Amino acid sequence: MFLVQYSNMNTTPLNIDKIRKDFPVLHQEVNGYPLVYMDNAASAQKPQLVIDTISHYYSYEHSNIHRGVHHLSAEATVKYEAARKTIQEHINASFDHEVIFTKGTTDGINLIANGFRGILSSGDEVIISGLEHHSNIVPWQMLCEYTGATLRVIPINDIGEIILEEYESLVSERTKLVALNHVSNTLGTINPVKELIELAHKKGAPVLLDGAQALPHMKVDVQDLDCEFYAFSGHKLYGPTGIGVLYGKEEWLNKLPPYQGGGDMIKSVSFEKTTYNELPFKFEAGTPHIAGALGLKAALDYCNQPEIGFESIGQYEGELLDYAMKQFESEGLSGDMEFYGTSKNKASVISFLLKGVHPYDTGTILDKLGIAVRTGHHCTEPIMDRYEIPGTVRASFSFYNTFEEVDRLIEGLKRVKKMFG
Repeated sequence: MFLVQYSNMNTTPLNIDKIRKDFPVLHQEVNGYPLVYMDNAASAQKPQLVIDTISHYYSYEHSNIHRGVHHLSAEATVKYEAARKTIQEHINASFDHEVIFTKGTTDGINLIANGFRGILSSGDEVIISGLEHHSNIVPWQMLCEYTGATLRVIPINDIGEIILEEYESLVSERTKLVALNHVSNTLGTINPVKELIELAHKKGAPVLLDGAQALPHMKVDVQDLDCEFYAFSGHKLYGPTGIGVLYGKEEWLNKLPPYQGGGDMIKSVSFEKTTYNELPFKFEAGTPHIAGALGLKAALDYCNQPEIGFESIGQYEGELLDYAMKQFESEGLSGDMEFYGTSKNKASVISFLLKGVHPYDTGTILDKLGIAVRTGHHCTEPIMDRYEIPGTVRASFSFYNTFEEVDRLIEGLKRVKKMFG
């Protein structure tokens, strides 16, 4: 095992030791080893601030919102709407009513797909890419089946990038929506979304971005991107599960019908006719995940502290990624590994296979050593088909990971190699 301390390799202002103390789940043993958590692309861990915020809400503040005149209801309503305001400011939406609370990225994408049922017809086209998560494939397949529209797919090259020339040839006046991920969950590829959006807009097509894997690693400005819709999840952003956000431009959200019917999304109801509420409530039927919204606000507040910040988070995670790739080479592992997703512009995700070893076996042995990675197709079966493999091992880093943990991963992979060598 490596005994050298690599903390001085961190060139950002982040105090990683202090940050790690804020995440209680990290301080435990798994199978007799200190936990190394490298499954952040699936779900990130939660700082104590988020845990305390949720606990305090349920302990002392809980009440339903928007409909009560008593103290607890009024206070909960204020905090819920303050969470919306925090998110508006974080992503730089023009208005807070452009921020719709959802169950997560999948829910937000389905909301838009459902709304486009009345817009698309036979002969229209929806464009996605070969990099998409199933959640940004299946809803559009269902939409096309319902409307008679056609789904077009932008192919990717060998290093996991969208082939821009193919995209330019696909987008046309028939294109009624382009839906792409900002960052690939499997390959880590950061797509050139501004350029892709500009090309879509030249043909009059709106764009939805799946931002589930982007928000944890970078600052996102939806006005600068100029996308019509942007969806993301709280649990990948150090917040709770079951809460997410759909950003939509005001004009588009006003144009689309409600996704669900029920309380809070109405102005008036009679047996003859219902009048819908204004934004954002039109898309938030029923009692929302109040604690989740407060927890998501707490997660953003935590990450946006002056001593942290998303610029430093992204820089540090990039250092971890660079270090890992160099260590694979220097420790003699690279020749025994196949890497998938090697674009220059990528997030802190390494998707790989040890030659001759099934990814499940690699993941199982690493778990015995206290190292948590993800194995399988990562809800991106078309990517696996593109590379003609059953799946990969995915190590995904966060800003609470360390260089020492990368060394632990490498030592673990050496053990796997030796066992199957």
